[in-house]
Amino acid sequence: MSAETLSDPKLSAEGLDRGFVEQIVRQIVGTSQALPQPGTAASSIVASLTPYKNGVPDLIVNVSARHIHLSDQDVETLFGAGHTLTPMKWLYQDGYYAAEETLMVVGPRKRMLPNVRVLGPTRPESQIELAYTDAVQLGLDIPVRHSGDIAGTPGCVLVGPAGVVHLDQGVIRAARHVHMNTADLPYYGVADGDMMDLRIQSPACSMILEDLKVRAADSVKLEVHIDTDEGNACNIRAATEFELMKKQPCACH
Repeated sequence: MSAETLSDPKLSAEGLDRGFVEQIVRQIVGTSQALPQPGTAASSIVASLTPYKNGVPDLIVNVSARHIHLSDQDVETLFGAGHTLTPMKWLYQDGYYAAEETLMVVGPRKRMLPNVRVLGPTRPESQIELAYTDAVQLGLDIPVRHSGDIAGTPGCVLVGPAGVVHLDQGVIRAARHVHMNTADLPYYGVADGDMMDLRIQSPACSMILEDLKVRAADSVKLEVHIDTDEGNACNIRAATEFELMKKQPCACH
């Protein structure tokens, strides 16, 4: 930029004219491309916690293995008065972690799953999330539910080093879903609560998983959660590409 441009009186005036600012920016970056307008996918990148590369959000797909969410009260019953969860490994979403603590989950006819990991932080109600394979091993017929929707679901017994908790409900298979930062919504053209499909490219196991619910918030990064059965079915360890697709209206007549 020349000294003449820097001394232009418009630069010192309040409320700079947008057209003039765009002209200056074009001189700096050497392009005539218009600046992104507010509300477009490109302009949302600045506000998003999701990493972007070349204007494309970094899509993370993680397998959510069987785990337990506990209430504060149940933590103390199972591990002792005054006990709090100890973070062992921080998860992709900020503030969430796999805890050092594990529990035995006991189902009907004394079938059990030992050493099931507890995740933190604590929640108002305890909840166990399993894959169907886990549920079969445990002897339970569990429904597919979104996290927190546990009314009318099967219960189980949790056994810890300091006590036992009998849950009347709370065992589910978590419905596949996508955590999405609110600033990422325009990029995909979706809203909180919408359904999406996930295409997984994997050697000999490529597939499309349908009906992932969008769970949007300002505090999260873009991340898909599927369970171990789904991850094994698509050989996710060998997957080469993931694509989130907006659910198209049914063309059925």
